[in-house]
Amino acid sequence: MKRMCTSLMLAGSLLAGGQAMAEGLLQWQDNSLTYLYGKDFQVNPRIQQTVTFEHADGWKYGDNFFFLDKIFYNGEKDFNNGPNTYYGEFQPRISLGKVLDQKIEFGPIKDVLLAMTYEFGEGDTESYLIGPGFDLAIPGFDYFQLNFYQRHTEGSRAGDNVWQITPVWSYTVPVGNSNILIDGYMDWVTDNDSNSKGDYHANLHFNPQVKYDLGKALSYGEKQLYVGVEYDYWKDKYGIDDTGAFKTNQSVTNFLVKFHF
Repeated sequence: MKRMCTSLMLAGSLLAGGQAMAEGLLQWQDNSLTYLYGKDFQVNPRIQQTVTFEHADGWKYGDNFFFLDKIFYNGEKDFNNGPNTYYGEFQPRISLGKVLDQKIEFGPIKDVLLAMTYEFGEGDTESYLIGPGFDLAIPGFDYFQLNFYQRHTEGSRAGDNVWQITPVWSYTVPVGNSNILIDGYMDWVTDNDSNSKGDYHANLHFNPQVKYDLGKALSYGEKQLYVGVEYDYWKDKYGIDDTGAFKTNQSVTNFLVKFHF
């Protein structure tokens, strides 16, 4: 399965990389840098500063999302990774509607996709995910995605044949002469008790951002400069079971500054 997932990821990467080389393939793109500061993290050092690069695009046959976090532990050292670390994900999706050049719509579903994710970073973090994805038309939302993945983890963690459900959303609220943007995602890794190793537990990661469009308010430019907060709730972080001896349930509010370019 790893070989199949790797091939799919490579195909997605080649398709994404070739977009700018062929006229008409790239439909839109967005890049951003985010600074985050928060306290009360679990498992890793409690105070963290993160710089995140994000890239999103839509192209002729689907869409792509990529992010890379550089995480600093405020002078402390993590047991496994030292004073800083990195983590990233690449998420290509292939649209059935775009490939067939026809609308695939029924009920709230406005497209069906093949969704994939490659997770990478320092330590035992590598995972491959694949499954069906859906773009939904929900009144009021800028967009709403619902992706279902089968997870395949590498290294010492057990996790094959475990399903992950990931909604992704964006919602804009007009406020005065600007907007508040509420967007984010949730990763819910379903029950894993039947796994023979039991090293990777079911977990839920809820990660919304609430951001004020400061650039628009200052007439600097709409959708370019945001300030706000990111809430990070993670039950059984990293798939580690929360116990009285070792707390892994995390609830952190981060200060946020985000610049799009």
